[in-house]
Amino acid sequence: MLFSDTYNEITQNAEASLRERGSKFLAYSYIVYNELEVKKQLNELKSKYPDATHHCYAYVIGQGSEAQRANDDGEPSNSAGRPILRAILSKQLTNVLVVVVRYFGGTLLGIPGLIESYGAAAALVLNQSGKVEKMMEEQFSMKTDFQHEQEIHRILNHFQVRILNREYSEKVQYTIAIRKNQVMQFEKMTNDSYLVDVKNNL
Repeated sequence: MLFSDTYNEITQNAEASLRERGSKFLAYSYIVYNELEVKKQLNELKSKYPDATHHCYAYVIGQGSEAQRANDDGEPSNSAGRPILRAILSKQLTNVLVVVVRYFGGTLLGIPGLIESYGAAAALVLNQSGKVEKMMEEQFSMKTDFQHEQEIHRILNHFQVRILNREYSEKVQYTIAIRKNQVMQFEKMTNDSYLVDVKNNL
């Protein structure tokens, strides 16, 4: 049985805003691939809006959405970060950070009001961020003698692959990315070929 080997990212960083009973919510989305990039974007927004009441955020990272985090930044527990995270997950997105910057308008919104406002701001900015489906891939190196380069092509013709690099030195070496749900078939075929040396680039 084939497993799903696709995931979704936003196509672009975006921004949006909404007002709720005087409070202003500025929402930002970013494509991110690690926590260092998350911290960079957060620090830039905190520098841009140092007088804001809160900088609440959530992110999901990894092709399988392995890393997830929500932060309320001083708002009541689970009233800000969690609704932002729910907005990301409801769109089945990964490798994305959403930050909602709040300026308090003088009127308390209550926890239900905060949940609704942060969730709505996150959904608004994600609607403007676009969505693209990508394939999960694994990378391999394929090495052979010059006279057997066609054997590499023979194998690759059976699969959906991207050739990332070709090197010609003592031997021919290809670096390729192959769809994750084709890896087992690929490994079986290359194991049966004594002409090509294959290594998983984990």
